[in-house]
Amino acid sequence: MHNVKTVFLKELRSFFYSPMAYIFLVVFALVNGYFFTNTFFLYDQSDMRALFNITPLIFLFFIPAISMSLIARERNLGTMEIISTIPLKNHEFVLGKYLAVVSLILIGLLVTLVHFITLMSVGTNIDYGAAFCGYFGLAMVGALYASAGTFASSVTDNQVVSFIIAVFIVLVFWLMDKMLFFVPSGLAGIVQFLSVDYHLTSISRGVIDTRNLIYFGSVIGFFLFLTNQVLEVRKWK
Repeated sequence: MHNVKTVFLKELRSFFYSPMAYIFLVVFALVNGYFFTNTFFLYDQSDMRALFNITPLIFLFFIPAISMSLIARERNLGTMEIISTIPLKNHEFVLGKYLAVVSLILIGLLVTLVHFITLMSVGTNIDYGAAFCGYFGLAMVGALYASAGTFASSVTDNQVVSFIIAVFIVLVFWLMDKMLFFVPSGLAGIVQFLSVDYHLTSISRGVIDTRNLIYFGSVIGFFLFLTNQVLEVRKWK
């Protein structure tokens, strides 16, 4: 775990030593704030549903953007060869990089708590359980998209190509339950279960089902496993 922690802290620091983390957090907060204030002031709705509905859409592009350089940058700079010579296992390297992106996403979600505090300050009756589940669901979606972005970053040394691959992957997962009318009825249940939005909607209702946890854990583990395998293959080339 020491190696994972070292990679994690190095990557997290690199985010904040560059403008990337600040741009992500500021733009993420502004976009979320825009849609929240629209519903709060224009439509007189005082709940977190607007935030929970728009954030997954923002994730579709923001997370690929912050994860596209994770491994692609190392390969482009030629530092992967140096890393392969030190006592650092591939899975430790991948996990440290991945956890750094997830941490940045969680910080972004923490910034949106200002909207939650706003609702509390105006005396709104808040369903705290539903709010907690909503944030938990967003964190799980962010973690899943980050694993897909980490994988995309491992298959190419071009950050733009990595971004495009990651956007394609997360769009597929997001669109699955919206394209069910194109799917044979026998496969509809499977395709729906593979959809991110299906599980997020379930969690946002205030119910955290074991099936939702298994889904997110399995997909995240699958992409991290693929990333590790890609690095293993490239190491021996």
